[in-house]
Amino acid sequence: MVQDRITDAVRINARKTDAFDVFKFKHYIGPNPYLDTGALVFDFALTTTGRALPIEDYVKEISDRYPHLRDETYDSYAHLFARTVAEVGKLDMGLHLERWSVKPYENYATCAVQSLHERTTRGVLYFVWDWFEAITQDEDIDFEQISTLQNRFRLSVYGGPTVYALLRTAHKKGIPAFYLWEEGLMQYGYGKKQIRGVATTFDCDSHLDSDFTTRKDDCKAFLRTLGFPVPKGDIVVTEREALGVAREIGYPVAVKPVVGHKGIGVTAEVRDEEELESAYNRAVDAIPENEPTRVIVEKSIVGADFRLLCVNGKFVAATERRPAWVVGDGYSTIEELIREENRKPGRWDTPTSAMSKIQSDEAMQQYLEQQRLSLDSVIEKDRTVYLRKVANLSSGGVSIDATRTVHPDNIILAQDIALHFRLTCLGIDVIAPSLSESWKSGDFAILEINAAPGILMHLNPAVGQSVDVPSRILETFFESGTSARIPTITFNHISVHDLQETIDHILLQHPDWTVGAVCRDAIFVNRSEKILSKDYNTNVLTLLRNPKVDLLIVEYEEDVLEKEGMFYHGSNIVVLDNPTETEMVLARDIFDDSTVVIRNGDNISIRRQGLIEEYSLGVDEPLTRVYLKEIGTIL
Repeated sequence: MVQDRITDAVRINARKTDAFDVFKFKHYIGPNPYLDTGALVFDFALTTTGRALPIEDYVKEISDRYPHLRDETYDSYAHLFARTVAEVGKLDMGLHLERWSVKPYENYATCAVQSLHERTTRGVLYFVWDWFEAITQDEDIDFEQISTLQNRFRLSVYGGPTVYALLRTAHKKGIPAFYLWEEGLMQYGYGKKQIRGVATTFDCDSHLDSDFTTRKDDCKAFLRTLGFPVPKGDIVVTEREALGVAREIGYPVAVKPVVGHKGIGVTAEVRDEEELESAYNRAVDAIPENEPTRVIVEKSIVGADFRLLCVNGKFVAATERRPAWVVGDGYSTIEELIREENRKPGRWDTPTSAMSKIQSDEAMQQYLEQQRLSLDSVIEKDRTVYLRKVANLSSGGVSIDATRTVHPDNIILAQDIALHFRLTCLGIDVIAPSLSESWKSGDFAILEINAAPGILMHLNPAVGQSVDVPSRILETFFESGTSARIPTITFNHISVHDLQETIDHILLQHPDWTVGAVCRDAIFVNRSEKILSKDYNTNVLTLLRNPKVDLLIVEYEEDVLEKEGMFYHGSNIVVLDNPTETEMVLARDIFDDSTVVIRNGDNISIRRQGLIEEYSLGVDEPLTRVYLKEIGTIL
């Protein structure tokens, strides 16, 4: 049945004409009484002044944009509203936000939708609310707001294509992952199982090797020493020196800053002194302020641009990168064709889109001029016009999977280079007519190597098959989600004395372990008491951030669960002492082989691996005797 209209609504956020009210917002970063994941929770009600349409009318309008929602059943307006927020929350780019729930009460319902970035999810909620009210008033809604929300998420810490790809893969594999705000790092795994990093650079990587890859001149000399093909050239510090090197090695040349990334400031196929002047200035402009002016001028090699990717010293993927292009229709200008191309879903420039938007800048205009064209030129029908010399994906270039075409010699070359670096991920940029021919046959040049290569070009190429690079990266550290976790014991109530007794019990069996433990009144690392934060989940994060912790013990009482929720998901042992209904959610988030101990009065219930054991405590028998015996099963 559709829930009844409330009769005594206290209008909180609704306008006078609104049929619905949404209020009492709360955001949880992790499991909570409403969902077993991070969530935005809110109350939903019908107002007394607005007149809602039949629920079928809302379903009809909403399913015009999301057709699969037409086939689902909705018990109430709240049910449909929460489901719509969850669907819109994917932002038309396949975000892994699938969870939602509705808990009905007499005059309202409490809804929860899975959330990763609070500000974005709140924006989605308000958009859906406006959409429902627009349907009620038979008005249109501006779906361009979805683009605004996409951009909001993209600018969040989770919105980078590489970070999001790793985060989504970790979620799929059951590997815990969270952002360390003060450090600006993602952490995967808990305690001593953890790995931390920025995109594809991790704390186990050699910072010396990572820094070395940014020194393109030294890297090129190193590769030449190993006997690998690198283009001839030199480093210059003035435009005059650049002209001298270009004359010596012969045009065409490539010009790029010694320190740089993402192809910024790189110009290929510079054919004369006039072009060299512009290319040199672009390279200088791309140099960070704290770096000296040092520019590479090297022989420009004719061929296609490829990225070879190695993970943990092994070749895993290859991608061809082509400069952005447009195809004429006989009446549109190049600028209009670019604008139309940028409207395509594949160029929405989101964490999951295959291509970035085409960027118009001086380098593009100069290359068009070389072709005797401009942004105002009208291209004849079916003519293809490339917009750049350099296949820079961040400026709109196109990625084409080439993994299955790579010659064995080229795989060996990539792996031989990668084995010289203590880096989890290494990208090797090369120019060659084709990767299907051995580098030994000539016409093959290594341009540079990258210590923090992007992975979306391999995971979601514009053309060709996907290569699951994020899985290969995370599997370097974790065989499974279980191998990313440390044993965790969760209580709803435990005193400082009992907490210390539990720590001693564990250390007696494993004296070399480090035990992290926190309750309402104290936080410990082994028996050493630490500073207790007022924000309870900060204490939990601190212990899980500690790379020495072998086992975690945490108390989660009802008020913390209601106010903050849990920081982590899943426990190996849950001990509940006369739990409230809210505290029973601790027994919800467990693993298949977990143990749950529940005391109600003197009655004990122990659940493990599908079996239930029940008995009564003896006179003056403490609960510690029960759960300390169970702890032995995970030690």
